[in-house]
Amino acid sequence: METLTVELGTRSYPIYIGQNLFSGAELLQQHIRGKQVMIVSNTTVAPLYLEQIMNMLAQYQSASVVLPDGEKYKNLDTLNQIYTALLENNFDRSCTLIALGGGVVGDMTGFAAASYQRGVDFIQIPTTLLSQVDSSVGGKTGVNHALGKNMIGAFHQPNAVLINTDTLDTLPDRELSAGLAEIIKYGALGDEPFFEWLESHMSQLLQRDVSKLVYAIKHSCEDKAKIVAADERESGQRALLNLGHTFGHAIETAMGYGNWLHGEAVGAGMILAAELSEKMGWIDKKDVTRLQNLTKLAGLPVNYPPEMTAEQFIELMMRDKKALQGKIRLVLLKSIGNAIVSADYDESALLNTLNEHHQPSTGH
Repeated sequence: METLTVELGTRSYPIYIGQNLFSGAELLQQHIRGKQVMIVSNTTVAPLYLEQIMNMLAQYQSASVVLPDGEKYKNLDTLNQIYTALLENNFDRSCTLIALGGGVVGDMTGFAAASYQRGVDFIQIPTTLLSQVDSSVGGKTGVNHALGKNMIGAFHQPNAVLINTDTLDTLPDRELSAGLAEIIKYGALGDEPFFEWLESHMSQLLQRDVSKLVYAIKHSCEDKAKIVAADERESGQRALLNLGHTFGHAIETAMGYGNWLHGEAVGAGMILAAELSEKMGWIDKKDVTRLQNLTKLAGLPVNYPPEMTAEQFIELMMRDKKALQGKIRLVLLKSIGNAIVSADYDESALLNTLNEHHQPSTGH
């Protein structure tokens, strides 16, 4: 088992990465302070792992709530099911919530923990590659609104993150590819040696080679933990983690949450960011091609949905959390491994990028 720490002073917490992490209860129990535990899962993950986790918590007053599965349910109505379960079971502010599932479950459980009785403990047990390398680490929690993704939420750090790589055995191929988008992102934004490693080992990751997956997960979590420790609430450096995301969130919102997976939208969004960066003269065509090739190799789309227009993109991106004073801030590239956050780009170049890119999608 590998152990990392997200360094946040008194709120620092460990990330455990390895196989067979559900075989013993001690690892989980040491991060539970009270006697009440609520496990939040979904209809896909609960049949696979909920009983195992409940057995690990036999000595606690434990209960569970199973939510419908999918990004389209990441909203205030579904969130209310968690509050109802907590209240019906008379859970007090010493309780701990456990998120057992992918990014949607993790984000909603974290937000419920941030807001139930003004803040209770929670633990992340991410079961998808995307949630293991991204959403479970860093304390961003929240839900979507029909008008924008992740617009309602809070920063609330977990007590611990347990990444059991065995859960990837039951992950569909499409979800595995979606997770690889976030892994590629870490290389592209600030870690060119890791990007090169991914170019050499992508086929092994797709074949679910355990040692290569553990390396990629650990490396991604290390990169994210460093950035979160330096800028917990995204006042500066942490915004780099949004490479591809402003474009990607627009795709997810336009297409209806869940029709494009988050990682698929981020994959196409990173290509748009790279192409705009090339138009600005910041990166070479060969860098754009490298990113396109690696994204395709991971089984991800490199074109945005043909149904979307450039004007629709601009309108949705103006609503993004990173927009400030009427200007869309984007994460753009100076090279592979060197990203910047900038509102200082040519708006006509952005429109040209979106219009030129508008061709039939390669599928997802």
